[in-house]
Amino acid sequence: MALLTVKNLSVGYESQAVAENISFSVGEGDYLCIVGENGSGKSTLMKTILGLMPPIKGDIERGDGLRQNEIGYLPQQTEVQKDFPASVKEIVLSGCQARSGFHPFYSKAEKAIAKTNMERMGISDFAKRCYRELSGGQQQRVLLARALCASEKILLLDEPVSGLDPKVTQDLYQLIQKLNEEGLTIIMVSHDIAAAVKYASHILHVGHHVFYGTKDEYLESAAGKAFLLQEGGEA
Repeated sequence: MALLTVKNLSVGYESQAVAENISFSVGEGDYLCIVGENGSGKSTLMKTILGLMPPIKGDIERGDGLRQNEIGYLPQQTEVQKDFPASVKEIVLSGCQARSGFHPFYSKAEKAIAKTNMERMGISDFAKRCYRELSGGQQQRVLLARALCASEKILLLDEPVSGLDPKVTQDLYQLIQKLNEEGLTIIMVSHDIAAAVKYASHILHVGHHVFYGTKDEYLESAAGKAFLLQEGGEA
C-alpha cells in the first residue's frame, strides 16, 4: 500500500498555480527525486505535501496509517539558520517535538532517539558544540539527525546538498542512500539530475510537462532526455 498518494494536484500561492496536474504515489522503501527547471514549483510541492501550504486543487492521501507527525523534513537552510546559537544536541532533540508536541522537558526515550540519530549521522562528538561553529556539511548532518527524530517512515529533503563542496556532497548522498537501504522512504527535491538518476528509484519531473515513473522510464522519456541534455548530462 502506498504511504503517500497525490492525485491531480495543483500548487502555488494565493490561487496562482506554479505547478499543475501532478499525480504520483510513494511506497515503503521508495526513493523519489523531484526534479525540474528553476521556478517549476518543486519546493512549493514539498511544502504542500507537508501541510505547510494548502493545495489549490487535488488530493494528498496518506496511507498505511501514516500520520503527519511521522514525516521528517529537512528544508533549505537560510543564512540566519546557519548562525543559530544552540548546541548540536539541543537542535537534534528539538526534532522529537514534531512527533510528540511541545513540552518543556525531554523524556528518556526521546533523549535515546536523539543519541541514536547523532550516532547514525556521525556527529556524536559534536553534541556539545555550538551549531554555528560547524562546517556546512556538519550542519546538514545535524539537521538530518533532527529530521530523523521526527520521522517514522518518510523523510522529505529539499535541496540537501545545496552549497556544499563535491566531497561533502558525495558523502551526504551516500548517507541518504544508506538510510533508504535501511528502509526509510525518501522524497528529495534536487537540482542535481546526475545524482537523481544515480540514487533514485523513481523520478517526478515538474514543469510544463509532468512526468512520474521509475528512473529507467524517466531516462527513456522525452522529458528526461530533454532535461538531461539541458543540464549537461547524458541522454
